[in-house]
Formats: sequence, C-alpha cells, structure tokens
Amino acid sequence: MKTIGLVGGVASGKSRVAQMLVELGAGLLDADRTAHEVLAGDPEVRGAIRQRWGDSVLAADGSIDRAAVASRVFGPEGKAAEERRFLEELLHPRVRQRLETLRQQFAAEGRPAVVLDAPLLLEAGWGSLCDVIVMVDASRDVRLGRACRRGWTETEFVRREAAQWPVARKRRHADVVIKNDGSEEALRTAVRGCWHTQVAPSPTGRGPG
Repeated sequence: MKTIGLVGGVASGKSRVAQMLVELGAGLLDADRTAHEVLAGDPEVRGAIRQRWGDSVLAADGSIDRAAVASRVFGPEGKAAEERRFLEELLHPRVRQRLETLRQQFAAEGRPAVVLDAPLLLEAGWGSLCDVIVMVDASRDVRLGRACRRGWTETEFVRREAAQWPVARKRRHADVVIKNDGSEEALRTAVRGCWHTQVAPSPTGRGPG
C-alpha cells in the first residue's frame, strides 16, 4: 500500500484532491480533522493548553476554542512561532499515532493507497512517511480568492501562509505537481492521471484514455 502525501499553499485545493483520490480507492488520513479530535477529546492536551494560555482559549462549554488557539499560533516569527512550536510538540505525536492506527486499518482492508492530508506535512517531517509527495499548485491570486470566499481576510491568509514553508520550497520537494487553477474537470483528469501513474499503472503502462 502506497502513502501519498499532499502539499500545497494555503487554499490550493488539497482537500478536494484528497477527496478525489478517495473516490479512486485511497483511504484518507486527515491530519487536520485528527488534530481537532485530539483537541476536543484528549484531557491531557486540554490541560496543557489551559495551563499555557489560560481560560481565554476555552469556549463557553469548556472545550478548546480553535479560533482562539489559531490567533496565538499563526504568524511568521516571534511569539507566534514559539507558541506554534509548543502546540505542534503537543499535538503531532498524538496525531501521528492515531493516523498510523488508521493507516494499518486501511492496509488490512486491502486499500491500494492512503492519502495523507496534513497542513504542515513537510514542516512536521512527515515526508519520510510518504512514498510520493503530490503538490497541489495554484497561483496566489486564485488561492487568496478561495480563502476570501471561506470568510478569511487577506491578513489572515498572509499570516497562515507565513506559518508554512514557501510554496516554491514545497514544489522542490514534490514528486508530482497537480495544477488547480482551472476547471473541476481539469483537476479531476490530473488527479486520475496521477493515480494511474503513481498507484495503479495500467497493464500497458499507459494512463487513462
């Protein structure tokens, strides 16, 4: 079973590509969703976060307020970078353990591949877990437009982008680049081609017609 790692800039469309790969037969390892589950359900994590940042990061029901945490950890340098390291060191081992358990379940099911969708895949050193790194690439203007449609401001987009490796650096680490500046059908065709090249080559060695 192959592990496909997805990388790309903020709002490049990684989650959409991940879903298309799932439709082709891959199992999904969603690191962001798993991190949310850890934040919501691990009392040790909640306690460490409360000790670090106090009740200001708790919602009215006592759960972790992810938006309040995000406001502390996203930024290019200084205090935000220090707080981000704290959160990553707290969450990443727990997230990785859960994802490995899920990966083993997918292997037992006979899946041909799993797709690892993690916002900081390369930054966290998880590239070594992957057989192939796929970059979902789109121009900054396209990505900013998508982020704004999600309700983000340009300032928020810039802050989150600054917390990640530059797009050009991610591209250098990619084995495959999928462009996502065009139509849904063009993206689907590119994903299908990647699947047949990297995961399930046809007997003739040719991709899909």
